[in-house]
Amino acid sequence: MKKKAQTVQLYTLEGERMLSASEEYVPWEVYPRPHLRRNSFLCLNGTWEFCTVGCDEQPNYDGTITVPFVPESILSGIGKTIPKGNRLCYRRRFTVPADFQLRDRILLHVGAADQIAEVYCNGRRLGEHRDGYGEIVFELTDVWQKENCLEIFVWDELEKAVLPYGKQRENRGGMWYTPISGIWQSVWVESVPTDYIQEISVTVDDRSATLRVTCKGAAEGSVILHDCKGDVEIPLRDGEARIEPTDPILWSPQNPYLYQITVKVGEDCVDSYFALRTLTTETIDGVARLCLNHEPYFFHGLLDQGYFPDGIFLPASPEGYTRDILAAKKFGFNMLRKHIKIEPEVFYYECDRLGMVVVQDMVNNGRYSFLRDTALPTVGRKRLDDRRMHRDPETRQAFLEGMEETVRRLSFHPSVCAWTIFNEGWGQFDHAAAYTRLRELDCTRWIDSVSGWFTPKRQSDLKSDVDSHHVYFKPVKLKRGDRPLVLSEFGGYSCKIEGHVFNLTQNYGYRSFASLDAFADALEKLYDEEILPAVREGLCAAVYTQLTDVEDETNGLLTYDRRVEKVDAERMVKIAERLHNAIK
Repeated sequence: MKKKAQTVQLYTLEGERMLSASEEYVPWEVYPRPHLRRNSFLCLNGTWEFCTVGCDEQPNYDGTITVPFVPESILSGIGKTIPKGNRLCYRRRFTVPADFQLRDRILLHVGAADQIAEVYCNGRRLGEHRDGYGEIVFELTDVWQKENCLEIFVWDELEKAVLPYGKQRENRGGMWYTPISGIWQSVWVESVPTDYIQEISVTVDDRSATLRVTCKGAAEGSVILHDCKGDVEIPLRDGEARIEPTDPILWSPQNPYLYQITVKVGEDCVDSYFALRTLTTETIDGVARLCLNHEPYFFHGLLDQGYFPDGIFLPASPEGYTRDILAAKKFGFNMLRKHIKIEPEVFYYECDRLGMVVVQDMVNNGRYSFLRDTALPTVGRKRLDDRRMHRDPETRQAFLEGMEETVRRLSFHPSVCAWTIFNEGWGQFDHAAAYTRLRELDCTRWIDSVSGWFTPKRQSDLKSDVDSHHVYFKPVKLKRGDRPLVLSEFGGYSCKIEGHVFNLTQNYGYRSFASLDAFADALEKLYDEEILPAVREGLCAAVYTQLTDVEDETNGLLTYDRRVEKVDAERMVKIAERLHNAIK
């Protein structure tokens, strides 16, 4: 009997539409690794067989799911929470298209799966991966067939709080959001020669770029710079090449110039890019300032949680990221603080391309305590010795491994200008040791070790490049010290727009306004009377909470569905101009 086609309501950024189950739908069919692009890409997103079973049960694939959307989301076609303790079982049978070039090796990529994934191909176990935000890569060469069967089993250990989990919580509400599980980034296959380029990293200044190429096999070859004056070939020796463009153009939010390159090693060839820019801390008129390209720069930012009503952890398409970034720029902002979440690389590429500075948070793990981590710091208890906090060795190791993976994955991108290690004490432990480790991994970017709190009792024991504060329930009054002063969270004004809210009964924000006019007036007053004077006194960066509403939180400049702008762009741009003029 022919199965009756089902329909699913999709809430996309383009609007609402009905999608038939018989309609071919391959979401996120874009090359997922912009900084290392090959002419080899087989996207496996779309409809997969799916079921959930107990830990010791065998899968019975009686349903389907749309990958890469999590089952808790509308876009997955399921839209239900997966009961705790269940395994999520995915199966996809596929053949190789005629136009897919098969070379010596075949690699499988899963962008991310929350939290533990076990991968099989054609009945053979390839391995297990533990990290809900890290990329999964396995080689398929020895098991590859003309027709293939891929199975991925995923389970979530959120309740153990060992692996990084961010803002997810089983009992969502307020500042905690819907927990997700399963595959949540693209699944794809590429084919490479025996000796191939595995990774590209880059260190830059205002005149040159040093490219380092990690290879499987030999590391000799060349780099071709596609300059506006013509192609220039630079030798790649021992995996390293130094590129010195003529009349260098520096990257900034105002001019996000990217140099295009091609890297060749043996039979392998990839396209990539880089940007030239400098990040320094300089004392100007007795004030410690954050400088972009050796000029004092005010980092005018928004908190960006990266949640969406239809896909939860992903927008319906990559254009969702583009629209968020362009909305922030439209309002005069030049920075997004990516808050306790790692995005697909496409997001960071769009920030590189469009000109948006990113302050990247590490994803927290460990147990959260409302009394210790929120209530007491809010009333002033912000000084603690963190060396004995969160002492479980497994939890500490999982956080550090996640931090190292984040730096490895994202440090290529010129838009990423700073790292946040711990946020408001969540999972915080021995920040000084974490700072030292992160500085070893990346010596080029600023590090905010303890955003908001906790700091040591003696400020001389603080290991951080900035003096970072969160202010919500009182006026912004900050004292200048030896480090650049950063207001890493503030504001959070709430304005709930009828017809564009996630929760009809509950609301979360730090000060509420009944009308858009009152909201906009209060926001301008906050910037003019509190932030602007602080900039004149030494404030280098400020992060308003937040870009969009998120579930119960209605303190965004955009509604959660991105259909209502709560502020006037022209008015916001004038505020930004006053802030930037104050730092000159």
